[in-house]
Amino acid sequence: MRRRTAILISGRGSNMAALIAAARAPDFPAEIALVLSNKPDAPGLAQAKSAGIAVAAVDQKIYAGRDEFEASMQILLDIHRIELICLAGFMRILSASFVNRWRGRILNIHPSLLPAFRGLDTHRRALAAGVKVHGCTVHFVEPELDAGPIVAQSAVAVREDDTPETLAERVLEKEHQLYAQALALVASGRVRIEDELTRIGFD
Repeated sequence: MRRRTAILISGRGSNMAALIAAARAPDFPAEIALVLSNKPDAPGLAQAKSAGIAVAAVDQKIYAGRDEFEASMQILLDIHRIELICLAGFMRILSASFVNRWRGRILNIHPSLLPAFRGLDTHRRALAAGVKVHGCTVHFVEPELDAGPIVAQSAVAVREDDTPETLAERVLEKEHQLYAQALALVASGRVRIEDELTRIGFD
């Protein structure tokens, strides 16, 4: 059985598009069953709909607080029988209660080699620090920001003439490849968490 997966977005959803493309393969172990956004005007919703994916928006502006907003999201996830969640440019911090409910079943992609450069503006910060290698990380989501067990990473060399924009472009190419690979590992049951670290099985 392919694992029913929701992608949460806030914008154009380039990683979402890469996941949808990967999941078209008949042997891919996850099915993209829902694209959900906290912004009704997110461009990625139209793109997902044109790909034949169910879409929904839970407008964060109309809710009194985070609990009500997340409760509405959970209802939609339940309706669509979602088993896994992928955050793909979802620009809203989730509560500890929501994250704990989905622990071990919710993934995020972050544009740095974690644990380095948690948070925002990672490419500028990487250049300012003078690192020679940068990249991206897919990790399980925990209540602490960008701190969950790492599933997979991909690196790029930092060039002397890099700007935050050129570095971001090369990292994004890696993100599109890495996220699909990591989702396939998790959906196929080949990843387990032990002592806050991941173990990857190949049997």
